[in-house]
Amino acid sequence: MANVTAGMVKELREMTGAGMMDCKKALVEVDGDIEKAVAFLKEKGLAKAAKKAGRIAAEGLVRIAFSADRKNAACVEVNSETDFVSKNEEFVKFAEDLANLALTAENTDIEAFKAMAFEGATVGDALTAKIAKIGENLSIRRIEKVAGEVMTSYIHGGGRIGVIIAADGTENDATKEALTNVAMQVAAMNPQYISRNEISADELANIRKITLESALNDPFTLPKPILNALLDKAVAGVWSEEDTAVLAEKRADKGFNFNYLPNFLSEDAKTKLAELAVADKESISGNKIFTGLVDGRVSKQLKDICLMDQTYVRAEDGKQTVGQYLATVDKALSLTRMVRFEVGEGIEKKQEDFAAEVAAQMNA
Repeated sequence: MANVTAGMVKELREMTGAGMMDCKKALVEVDGDIEKAVAFLKEKGLAKAAKKAGRIAAEGLVRIAFSADRKNAACVEVNSETDFVSKNEEFVKFAEDLANLALTAENTDIEAFKAMAFEGATVGDALTAKIAKIGENLSIRRIEKVAGEVMTSYIHGGGRIGVIIAADGTENDATKEALTNVAMQVAAMNPQYISRNEISADELANIRKITLESALNDPFTLPKPILNALLDKAVAGVWSEEDTAVLAEKRADKGFNFNYLPNFLSEDAKTKLAELAVADKESISGNKIFTGLVDGRVSKQLKDICLMDQTYVRAEDGKQTVGQYLATVDKALSLTRMVRFEVGEGIEKKQEDFAAEVAAQMNA
């Protein structure tokens, strides 16, 4: 069994928003694997904000460059320690120059990129010189190259987010405007895929598995016939007398809204009910009503993470999807690539305590 450290627990807690003891338990269960621990917490319904796994944690800029014919583009993220430096004119120009150079890079390997010729030396040498001059640690985190028949980009927040969209189709004012609108959608909604076709069978199966486990661990959201059957089992010697009495009282009250039942039960009762649901997984999973519930939740998740299924943010009816919007512009227009860089996503930023730092210096 892996040694679960306080640092690992802290990292998982910040990624998911789950309680400290829940994070520790999850890490123990999966032998210290952070990614598996996130999935474990999601299955148990304890991950309050898994999207925090991509939190903004470092400063810097994203810059995008296009070839003269606009058939190729490159995106680069250059990081700094502070937002102040990221607004420095010299730093901005450095990032822009690197984006233009990335257009000529053979691949996206950062070490190979650092070895490329730049301003009479190499990119790596130039980076070292900038660090010495600016006085902060700087890094070239990643680059990405894109090619396509029709290309567009969008920079948000002065360089906090950069998006490139490539498509097959006819290039004209209408298609370029449509792809720019889509690029803005990508910046705002952060889809993981262009369409469901990009999701592998294994990944789709994993999404369904997590959704199913999460539903079982939140039994009060289950269809009423399944929930009532579980409640009958709970009061047959599983729950305490107090919780059993509460359920009897609420069932007798014809005007009671059972959505509020969890508010009247102990934490122990809710935990035991979830355990009953998990133990009865095989029979519940075969229930057509439950299958429909899981299918619906999976479909909702796919609509969130697949660009073409997302509701178009500028839809007048509030229902039109991105795919439907593009079809109104040009049915032959087909998205082929989507790149989205957000400054510092996935990097944990050092937490500064200015008061403590001043006090330490005074004491010294």
